[in-house]
Amino acid sequence: MAGPIRNSRRNGHRDLTISFEFFPPKNAEMEDGLWDCVARLQPLNPSFVSVTYGAGGSTRERTHATVARLSRETGLNPAAHLTCVGASRADIKEVLQSYLDVGVKHIVALRGDPPAGLGAAYEPHPDGFMSTAELVKAAREIGDFEVSVSAYPEKHPESASIDADIDVLQAKIDAGATRAITQFFFDNDVYFRYFDRVLARGISIPIVPGIVPVQNFKQTRNFAQRCGTTVPQWLADRFDGLDNDLPTRRLIAAAVAAEQVIDLLDQGVEQFHFYTMNKADLVYAICHLIGLRPAPTTVSA
Repeated sequence: MAGPIRNSRRNGHRDLTISFEFFPPKNAEMEDGLWDCVARLQPLNPSFVSVTYGAGGSTRERTHATVARLSRETGLNPAAHLTCVGASRADIKEVLQSYLDVGVKHIVALRGDPPAGLGAAYEPHPDGFMSTAELVKAAREIGDFEVSVSAYPEKHPESASIDADIDVLQAKIDAGATRAITQFFFDNDVYFRYFDRVLARGISIPIVPGIVPVQNFKQTRNFAQRCGTTVPQWLADRFDGLDNDLPTRRLIAAAVAAEQVIDLLDQGVEQFHFYTMNKADLVYAICHLIGLRPAPTTVSA
């Protein structure tokens, strides 16, 4: 599927597919939380689940361990995030080979944020890859990886323009990327304007909307400001006065995200990637609201 067809309602949305993003746990308590989240969401039959990679490769071992366990102990299709930051070409090729060795053949290739965080200058490793496109090319040469990459409906904060940003996306596709997952956004018109420009450039890989349920509005707004995502006033109004009212905030968050996804569905989008933040209940509720149900279990006679 190349992408959405504008203004095309599909009864029942039979072709709807979803994927989830998790992050590797930092301690035993978070470990339990992650696997509870996985167990809760697995029955929704996602097409794949991705596991993030910390700034500067700071979670390299935990990411690998999480991905390997997902591959070994679940029926899910895991995708490992991999970045260019803080690692040589030889190190990254070793990581890629280690994923092949445990049966993982899908990566999410990213340049990565500088260890100092968003806004700091990016400095490639002296012996490392200069760009995501180089990382994608290396992955495709090492093995038959499915490679997802990022896309930015409001452009990457470091890009000079949307057109320059699409040039970067094209380079990643030319190197072998097979899917793009967008930075989160809240205004669907932003996504469609971007998609139309991408389509006009002849790009035909799926441009999958990245959906972030608002677990905490203030934190989400602060992160959005750092990564260049617009937060509409109507969204701020929805959460106004709920700083100390977690139960209501969760209800509003589920409704807002479900509204967004339903509108995208009604305009022809059929693939969605949910940034779960390792919180299953809110994502599960959103999926239920858009019509997804757990895969039926079979009972032996």
